Amino acid sequence: MKKSLKKIIGINANEDVRNQWLEQTLAAIPSGLRILDAGAGELRNKPLCAHLIYVSQDVCQYEGTGDAQGLQTGAWDTSNVDLVCDIVNVPEPDSSFDVILCSEVFEHLPDALKALDEFARLIKPGGKLILTAPFASLIHFAPYHFATGFSRYWYEYHLSPRNFNIQELTANGDWFSYCKQEILRLPNMARRYGDWCWPIAYMVAGIGLIYFFLRGKSRTAEDVACFGWHCVAIKQ
Repeated sequence: MKKSLKKIIGINANEDVRNQWLEQTLAAIPSGLRILDAGAGELRNKPLCAHLIYVSQDVCQYEGTGDAQGLQTGAWDTSNVDLVCDIVNVPEPDSSFDVILCSEVFEHLPDALKALDEFARLIKPGGKLILTAPFASLIHFAPYHFATGFSRYWYEYHLSPRNFNIQELTANGDWFSYCKQEILRLPNMARRYGDWCWPIAYMVAGIGLIYFFLRGKSRTAEDVACFGWHCVAIKQ
């Protein structure tokens, strides 16, 4: 019941849409191909790759509490990762993978471009690169958070020089859905930081929900902001 209510309200819209896109995109990959899940963390995408030869990679430094700043998970288990290494220095030969998946990782890298360089080395010609990253993220997994997000222009500018042709570049949500997410987050944040007027935050969130309900599916605004971009690129 609680899960259904969250779905109706749209509390997990960002994650739900992304997971659905990943499921569809990974299901379309022919069986038996070798895939690297770069920055795999707790291997949440492994079940979507059951038809593939799955290899996970992660630096395995985050344990759930970080530096206690920003948003933390409390616990984080990377004990089942296959390749424990830096994402920019994966101990695999050139052209080792048919597919590389890197989902919600770039914001945690000091230099995401070096990761793109490594992906270009590891993917076979004709291979597929599947990327998702936030457009505007709050601090999480600190101190391993180095960028708030990436625009569509970042992908368009940096993938081509590395011999990748963008096959798909899709926005997850838009400015209105991002605003809705943050308004729904307001009550929790007000209580977390001890605002004496935190009950009013619930009123604001409620009014916000009424607005978004009345607005319905009007014109979208992904040209201004979104949760993030979903990208598929082919190695030339």
